[in-house]
Amino acid sequence: MHLTLAITGASGAVFGREALRALEADERVARVHFVASENALRVLAEELGVSGRNDLVEKLLGTAPAKTIQHSDADIGAAIASGSHPSNGMIVLPCSMGTLAAIAHGLADSLIARAADVTLKEGRPLLLCLRETPFNRIHLRNMTLAAEAGATIFPCIPAFYNHPVDSDEMARQFVFRVLAHIGLAQPGAYVWKEEP
Repeated sequence: MHLTLAITGASGAVFGREALRALEADERVARVHFVASENALRVLAEELGVSGRNDLVEKLLGTAPAKTIQHSDADIGAAIASGSHPSNGMIVLPCSMGTLAAIAHGLADSLIARAADVTLKEGRPLLLCLRETPFNRIHLRNMTLAAEAGATIFPCIPAFYNHPVDSDEMARQFVFRVLAHIGLAQPGAYVWKEEP
């Protein structure tokens, strides 16, 4: 699979980091196109202590990437901005309300918004993992618009029934659910079992 992962300026950088790690490790994934918005860079520094744009993927992975390519959000000429570029889908995790608004209204003025627009027009999976609460009416309308255009609204709501030991495990299990939704079930995922 060839996938795009975008991190935007909403709280929850740990979700993005865990998604990047899972995609980089998954043998079914051949290429990951990674984009962090300008606001995401600030959140990454504040929440994870990861600063700067240079070698960001390596800092998040803790090792040199084997299949992840980093793009600048300002580079609207990147390959993922074209519908002819092969792709199996896109995940925005976490997705800010500003990014949701841009996607819902077709404002393709950044690489993230343009790649999402292309993903929708080509009928490919687009998962928007929103991170905000409470939702106002603008947020709700934008979610409806994006969903009607073909996006899956997948809010960052972690589960507790698996008794996560820390926030990293909570984020990891949420990411596993996201990846399962696009056909990449993960071996370490907690699966609810039927009662005997």
